[in-house]
Amino acid sequence: MRKAKTRTAENWIYAYYQQMCSGAVMVGKWVRIAYELIIHGIEEGRWQFDQGKANRALDFIQTFCRHHEGALAPGKIILELWQKALISVIFGIVDANGHRQFREIIVVMGRKNGKTLLAAAINAYMLFMDGEYGARLYMCAPKLEQAKLCFSALCQMIQTEPEMDELAQKRRFDVYIPVSNSSAQPLAFSAKKSDGLNPSCVTCDEVASWPGDQGLKQYEVLRSAFGARDQWMLLSISTAGYVSEGIYDELIKRATRFLLGDSKETHLLPMLYMIDDVEKWNDINELRKANPNLGVSVSVDYLLEEINIAESSLSKKVEFLTKYCNIKQNSSMAWIDTGTVRKCRGDQLRLEDFRNSYCVGGIDLSMSTDLTAACILLERDERIHLFAKFFLPSAKIDEATARDGLPYRQYIARGLLQESGENYVNYEDCFAWFRDLIEKYEIYPLWVGYDKYSAQPLVQQMEAYGFHMDSVSQGENLTGIINTTEGILKDGLIDIGDNDLMAVHMLNAALKCNAENGRKKLIKINAQSHVDGMAAMLDAMCMRQVHYDEIGVQLKNAG
Repeated sequence: MRKAKTRTAENWIYAYYQQMCSGAVMVGKWVRIAYELIIHGIEEGRWQFDQGKANRALDFIQTFCRHHEGALAPGKIILELWQKALISVIFGIVDANGHRQFREIIVVMGRKNGKTLLAAAINAYMLFMDGEYGARLYMCAPKLEQAKLCFSALCQMIQTEPEMDELAQKRRFDVYIPVSNSSAQPLAFSAKKSDGLNPSCVTCDEVASWPGDQGLKQYEVLRSAFGARDQWMLLSISTAGYVSEGIYDELIKRATRFLLGDSKETHLLPMLYMIDDVEKWNDINELRKANPNLGVSVSVDYLLEEINIAESSLSKKVEFLTKYCNIKQNSSMAWIDTGTVRKCRGDQLRLEDFRNSYCVGGIDLSMSTDLTAACILLERDERIHLFAKFFLPSAKIDEATARDGLPYRQYIARGLLQESGENYVNYEDCFAWFRDLIEKYEIYPLWVGYDKYSAQPLVQQMEAYGFHMDSVSQGENLTGIINTTEGILKDGLIDIGDNDLMAVHMLNAALKCNAENGRKKLIKINAQSHVDGMAAMLDAMCMRQVHYDEIGVQLKNAG
């Protein structure tokens, strides 16, 4: 195969980022954060950028790959700046061994932005030029017909380029390259059959439409099948969809957690082209953030016409938000970034330093067999100091330590966590903590918020003592409180001291957002995580906001 034509050796990663910073291109916050992480990683030496490897992929695609359909077919592909930057990141950023750093790649963008074409071009490079003898490429989807879409695009690319076509054999089920013993084929869902594969590259097409549990299992089987490969690639490329609690939701939560800095993953690359402001869903400039190929493969006039249709129908608006804005009707994303949590950290907080003060409290009782959280918010010197206390049954401590990977016994020694009961949390301990605030430290909770599903005996006991108790309706009802809390956190006005366990719960927090009405609710970043501390904090924040007219002056503790 002749050498691809060499083009200008420009660093397209930096070029794209510079245009973001100058405002020449519009991107959403997730894409900006992704490129900031990439550039900082290069500059700090966490990985290297190999210009030659990046150019090799770029030059191959623009020399040998052709459009397979539409007005531009069968012309050669001319990559846009965002595509050059993405290809450069995928193939040019390497680890100390010279292997690709990013191997699990998630690309989300609006409909008609050239997803299938881009995936086919990447697969063509992996098949012909990646250099691995015996490469096995698969294009996976729930049904074979859907899996064949990307495979057919690859076949068309090969057939319309004589030099690739000469090297390839189109067989009944695959495309085979004899000189490298490599092949590519479509793959329909079958977790059992997929378990025996030895893939080098798998493209997961439109993962947002993969059905619930079946999609999750299929993805995990594929992800676990790369053990024998040094430079495997798992490429998921999709527009948002309608399936809830499936692999798309899991990938978005993992991706946003990684981008916010709370992840130990090193091979994940998320590129999430989404709008930032749902209220601007019909603003063409906002839509550029979800449609990087706007003006190229998707026209402004086309989107404007789709907006006109969506404005006259609620169902069409939901579809538009999903398919052109990449905002699911119910989407889940990580909430608080590590930088914000870092601003909340400080020296140890001691209750005795806040004697003769007023505060508000919150309780999240959770399950009686697991972690329970109580907290107070105490304002002084224009900062809100958060004291959080956690409770865990003594018989569950070792199990929870193994499950969560957290040093719960160390937290007990530091006074952050208290053993409570044997197999069930003894809610008397929670009551005793609030009572001690008054009797030992002269700290007076003016209102204590609790989930309305909390254990009524505890509520009644606290009321009998004299606490003002108020139930809090969880879920989307707390949207306003969530927004207020986020603003206060980002302004660095909350101090959690050295409470590591509270910091973990903050980083475990995710938000499920309803695109139709803009409402949000607190959820866990994954099923194993705990957010009890954040739930208790939101209960306390609710008391602060709901009763502020009544108690606001006292809460300032101005003396």
